[in-house]
Amino acid sequence: MKKLTSNEIRKLWLSFFASKNHQIIAGANLIPHNDKTLLWINSGVAALKPYFDGSKVPSSRRLVNVQKSIRTNDIENVGVTNRHHTFFEMLGNFSLGDYFRTEAIKWGYEFLTSKEWLGLPVVKLYFTYHPSDTETREEWLKLGIPETHIIPAESNYWEIGEGPCGPNTEIFFDLGQDKDPTNKGTLLLEDDIDNERFVEIWNIVFSQYNAKAGVKREDYEELPSKNIDTGAGLERIASVMQGTVSNFETDLFLPTINKLEKLSKTKYNDYVVSYRVISDHIRTCVFALSDGASFSNEGRGYVLRRLLRRAMLHGQKLNLTKPFLSNLVDEVIVAMESFYPELNENAAKVKKLIEAEENRFLRTLKNGERIVRDLLEKNKKLTGQETFMLYDTYGFPFELTREIAFEYNVELDQSDFTKHLEAQKERARKARSDSNSMQRQSKDLLSFVMPSLFDEKACELTTNVTALFKDGIRVKEDDEVVEAIFSATPFYAESGGQVSDLGQVSGTDFLGNVVSLFKAPHGQHVHKIEILYGTLKEGMEVTLTIDQAARNLIKQNHTATHLLHQALNVVLGGDANQAGSYVGSDYLRFDFTHDKKVTDDELAQIETLVQQYINASIPLEITVLPLESALKLGAKALFGEKYSDDVRVVKFGDISLELCGGTHVENTSFVTNFAIVSESSIASGVRRIEAVSGLKAYEHHKKAETFVKRLANILSVKDNQELLSAVRKLRDDNEHFSRELKKLKMTQLQNIAKEISYEKVKDVNLYLNYYRDFSREDLMTLSDFIKEKDESALIVLLAPTEKGQVIHVAVSKKMTTKYHAGKLLQTVTKHFGGTGGGRPDFANGALTKNVKIDELNNYMKELLDA
Repeated sequence: MKKLTSNEIRKLWLSFFASKNHQIIAGANLIPHNDKTLLWINSGVAALKPYFDGSKVPSSRRLVNVQKSIRTNDIENVGVTNRHHTFFEMLGNFSLGDYFRTEAIKWGYEFLTSKEWLGLPVVKLYFTYHPSDTETREEWLKLGIPETHIIPAESNYWEIGEGPCGPNTEIFFDLGQDKDPTNKGTLLLEDDIDNERFVEIWNIVFSQYNAKAGVKREDYEELPSKNIDTGAGLERIASVMQGTVSNFETDLFLPTINKLEKLSKTKYNDYVVSYRVISDHIRTCVFALSDGASFSNEGRGYVLRRLLRRAMLHGQKLNLTKPFLSNLVDEVIVAMESFYPELNENAAKVKKLIEAEENRFLRTLKNGERIVRDLLEKNKKLTGQETFMLYDTYGFPFELTREIAFEYNVELDQSDFTKHLEAQKERARKARSDSNSMQRQSKDLLSFVMPSLFDEKACELTTNVTALFKDGIRVKEDDEVVEAIFSATPFYAESGGQVSDLGQVSGTDFLGNVVSLFKAPHGQHVHKIEILYGTLKEGMEVTLTIDQAARNLIKQNHTATHLLHQALNVVLGGDANQAGSYVGSDYLRFDFTHDKKVTDDELAQIETLVQQYINASIPLEITVLPLESALKLGAKALFGEKYSDDVRVVKFGDISLELCGGTHVENTSFVTNFAIVSESSIASGVRRIEAVSGLKAYEHHKKAETFVKRLANILSVKDNQELLSAVRKLRDDNEHFSRELKKLKMTQLQNIAKEISYEKVKDVNLYLNYYRDFSREDLMTLSDFIKEKDESALIVLLAPTEKGQVIHVAVSKKMTTKYHAGKLLQTVTKHFGGTGGGRPDFANGALTKNVKIDELNNYMKELLDA
């Protein structure tokens, strides 16, 4: 068997699928772009979602890549097992409506077994498939795979909610009988049991069905465009090709482990778990930081902070009590730079970020760990309030508290901690506006009068720190979170509905993120800065750099807001006055006075008019005038807003004239596109429009266009006019068939009521039955029909639900003087488990477990005989 380096495996992968006419595409940045559902790119397909859901058309129907990924859902397993990682590389090949099962399986087999490629022995490979997917089984048999190596497994189905789904097939490498001490063999695969014998190295998802809530899997409709999503783990393939016990002994990790042995003067084999945790977590941090992430207390920044701190705790077990992780950055780069040259470019910055975070954590540890251990030794337990206090006061993460508690055999209640955390967040939300107000009214801020120039046209400028504040109190320096005023700034401070600019502050051995701004009492822009490394000091010279891409998007949206305001006046009349707005980089929101819903036709007119203003290429004009003069010119002002004597007037030709301090594009044509996303009521007489501009507007229209095309394809029509007729016909047919189905159902229930048998118990006729495909309403209708024909009926009917059974009890009117349906049901649910109740003549409820019909029948007879 060949011995291949990790980089040789990557190159072979890309070369192989390029030979099969796949376009090689670069792996995506770890930070998702325009996808708020993901914290990180966590798989090969994650960055390609727009292609799979049809919202974007790929440049090729066949794609291949190597995708760096981060997953931290099972962090506790990292270091303990041979295969778990927080950062990993996924080798992917994808078909988007092109080839399908036959080619994907054949090429997977060829790449793995051909001597030209990996050359793995077939006898060592095992293949799993979903039992319903007999086509896949046949494909493997055609390739000569022995039946004993093709294993059915119920877990082989990829489905996450509604949408594309399908069976998958997985390929495993057999590490040998000695890794199977209980001699379970292929049962390990069939029952999906964690084990060290079979290493999954390949997974092909056949995305061919459309999952829909309430529909059985076997009844899912087939997708019109079937896709292939293949994922192969580089770390696992490297371990197989290099003949190592675990992924950590491969060339991907060995440079880091070797350096760690030198730093700690310990041996890997003596501290396997700690070495693995450190080498895994430092790799994740290096890649994430290089891709633009940073340490923080929220979101992905908190994930990185947790990883780094976890690695440092394991470092302490190796007697590494001082910062050491920054010394491992070069070793990570050595292992990875041949495929990821950008790591070298960002190495200096990454080292500084990690070293600064290590120093912060050592300060945290000094306070927090001492308190944790004191509490544990004194009380032998920790309450949720205590763990929250450690987190809130000392910045000591719950996860680290839990790891220390584990040493004392103490189990923590995370739900209790979470309860205190949520209560604190709610208090913070309620106090936020007051807090901001208090900051701005602080004595130090009120007394600071040195001016600060706002340079709207600059994207980057060198300036000096004129003042620093911490919670409203002036300070000379800080190395964590601080508010700063500079002699000049390009950063816009949130006002007039427009959000603040974001960006960075840099200087000699200093880097910080500008995360928000507000205006001080005397108008200076106050920058809230999260310091990544170094110390910010008064008088220090720094460079301020705004996020230019975000600024451009904000300028587009703000200009579009002005054009929208005018279009509303034209279409709806002059009563459509601004009542609030939001302008960000992702979308715009405009609130306006109007006493009725805006019709679809009116929205279409408004959207078209804004697009016409954009296409007219109207230049921006900005002047500063006395307020009275500006109002005489007809400039629009926001009702209730307080303006200074001199105001900034923003003008776009004869279209828009408004008092505004925000940022705008130099010409309306720079907005490029506009799309209304929604229109709604937010208060009596106040409506809200949400819209997008630029590329997002184009994507919005393109997505709608793609949807219409796919719908037309499904309905086999040629143009939109035919599509409208087809949908109307579909609606009419559906209503017709629904009526017919209802009639048939009623006839069925009447026939069942005529034929259903009963058992005489004392003075009642007991009707008791189970109906697999009936709803609660069906049971009620059936019982009504039974009561119509039998004055002595006592009816108990069951139907299944996802979590148990529906139960309906009914009593004929004549018998309600002796039997109460509601009370009978309560007695039944109390005995079998469940809830319910109702009137004397009928009652409804639910059983929490599936009760056998004979068991219920016997119980009812005992109940009636009592």
